[in-house]
Amino acid sequence: MDSQNSFPLGPSSLTEALYESVRKRIVNGEIAPGEKLTEVRIASEYSVARPTAKACLERLTALGLLRRTTHKTAVVPKLDEDEIRDLYFSRETVERAAVAALARTATVPPAAVRAQASMKAAAGDMAFANQVEADIAFHSALVAAVGSRRLSRMHEVILGEVHLTMGQFQAHRTTNPTNVVHEHDDILKAISDGDPERAQQCLAHHLDQAQERLVGQLRREQSEGTPA
Repeated sequence: MDSQNSFPLGPSSLTEALYESVRKRIVNGEIAPGEKLTEVRIASEYSVARPTAKACLERLTALGLLRRTTHKTAVVPKLDEDEIRDLYFSRETVERAAVAALARTATVPPAAVRAQASMKAAAGDMAFANQVEADIAFHSALVAAVGSRRLSRMHEVILGEVHLTMGQFQAHRTTNPTNVVHEHDDILKAISDGDPERAQQCLAHHLDQAQERLVGQLRREQSEGTPA
């Protein structure tokens, strides 16, 4: 990486803008699996103070987008099959609770509806990065609408690694983009109908499909000798 590169930050708070920029570079594969991220590197690339860079790295590590090695160096991880399946087990546990709670009161979160509209637009444009962002926003909105801070905190940690794997394996590219859109529609319809059992079934099917796309892509890479 050319240390002379300078990455501009947006108008939000410096720490938040730094986090969002580095997060997107990791998820989009610009910072590759196995690549090291240090306070010095981040401070140099973004022209920020080292405490600001440290705070960014700590947040990314807490959300699973970075891991600390035995020498305490932060590196971008790549999950193996067992980790992916464990991740989706945890994800389904949290999200099933959320959609069931919403369905009991037939509460369709407006933020989820907006994310679904963005998802449909991205699918129509075949805009992969936008699909991933809208997908994450959709599921975040479902959990946030329950109103449980603890459930949302657990989900935030889980979605960090989910977002990472979606970006690294580009699994959305292995299916018709409208398939995911229709699965989201089914979840929203079950919630709107006030049917908790159906909402959980639709969610479970959706997440099972997502998990198998990731595992399938991982296996293809391994069979082709692609570095993990």
